Amino acid sequence: MFTSISQLNSMIKDYCTVENGKIISINDIGRLREKFLTELVETSTLSEHPEVKDYAIYTIYQIARLFGAKLASIHNLYMAMGKGKVSGFTVPAVNIRGFTFDTARALFRSVKKINAGAFIFEIAKSEMGYTNQRPAEYCSTVLAAAIAENYKGPIFVQGDHFQINAKKFKESPEQEVAALKKLIDEAIAGGFLNIDIDSSTLVDLSKETLDEQQRLNYEICAEMTVYIREREQSGVTISVGGEIGEVGTKNSTPEEFHAFMKGYLRHLVSKGKDYAGISKISVQTGTSHGGVVLPDGSIAKVNLDFSVLNTISKIAREQYGIAGTVQHGASTLPEDAFDKFPENNTAEVHLATGFQNILLDSKHFPKELREEMYRWLDKNAQDEKKPGQTDEQFYYKTRKKVFGPFKKEIWNLPESTKRAIAQELEAKFDLIFGKLNIKDTYDLVLEYVKPVDFEYRPVVAKLESIDTEGGE
Repeated sequence: MFTSISQLNSMIKDYCTVENGKIISINDIGRLREKFLTELVETSTLSEHPEVKDYAIYTIYQIARLFGAKLASIHNLYMAMGKGKVSGFTVPAVNIRGFTFDTARALFRSVKKINAGAFIFEIAKSEMGYTNQRPAEYCSTVLAAAIAENYKGPIFVQGDHFQINAKKFKESPEQEVAALKKLIDEAIAGGFLNIDIDSSTLVDLSKETLDEQQRLNYEICAEMTVYIREREQSGVTISVGGEIGEVGTKNSTPEEFHAFMKGYLRHLVSKGKDYAGISKISVQTGTSHGGVVLPDGSIAKVNLDFSVLNTISKIAREQYGIAGTVQHGASTLPEDAFDKFPENNTAEVHLATGFQNILLDSKHFPKELREEMYRWLDKNAQDEKKPGQTDEQFYYKTRKKVFGPFKKEIWNLPESTKRAIAQELEAKFDLIFGKLNIKDTYDLVLEYVKPVDFEYRPVVAKLESIDTEGGE
């Protein structure tokens, strides 16, 4: 790991041509991958010196752009889906909480086998907090993984569940909205060209009419959309998602969707400009984040209503011209469920906990480290243990919180262990991506999506803490 900017700069010159402080060409990409890239990622991930960490991130961005791994917005592909020009597949959006470089590499290996281009890397607002992965770090790690696996082309990185905390909003609406705007600023500056706004936490089902129930939801979503539009760089329309049903609550209905969309579009128009709106809508179908864990630690079967996805997607495409529905909390579903997402016109499906489970439950993951993590949870997460909850339930629901505190230990796993776990992850990607039917979508993505020459500007500043509560 590099300990200073000068040390990093002296090493760059062995692999790249540098002029006036900028990398202008890569001299030997093979040697760069073999000798330099992993040290660069380790610095961007683990360095305790903010200026060195940020400079490593900046360096990765420069190399990725020259290499041909470029950030992009999926907005135009989704609008083509909304117009009926594109169909037949569901885009996987994968949340990576830890083991990020190796997991992203496994994902790139998987999509290269099937010539896929329609896939998203994402991280939720809450996950950024408890995994200690800020937007720029997360984005640069994904780009580095693309370089490592020789993947060129558009890469979609998404901010998931950029959520309004209902309790904090009730105490101070202005302060909570301002905090979300600050996170959006950081996300856009870090390279996130896809952002899902989740103001569904403000839906009030006690109100008499659907419009009143959805009002705060659609007003805040419209306000955040305008905020994003006024900050996106020229030549790109950031893909923005909305949400009408908070995961874990009652199933969404077409009537709720109409109420949200009519209010949202009305509020968007009132801002006085022809702003592009959302490209998709998240709905509730009966799932929950991470699944419902039983006393023995196993996951309960879910009664997922695919008709909600199908019905609202058809309305979304035929009446509003957007891609359709988004399914959250899907990674712990049984394997035979994934074929049904494309069959039911689902635009996007979010996958998180299932891949976390592959890592932490792998026979290759050191038992001693897992036990140390659980002891940490006993000490630091005991306030989250509910009455009557077994240890298995408690560890399962809280162990996502270990990724930040044990970030260094996970990075320093033996290389043989990393390879074995990555192979397990890759096999799961292979299975799910096949069922979601994203094979041969690479050229389709190129037809509709224009990658961005995004330039990361290193700024060392005091970053505010991120709320670790909420969706993932």
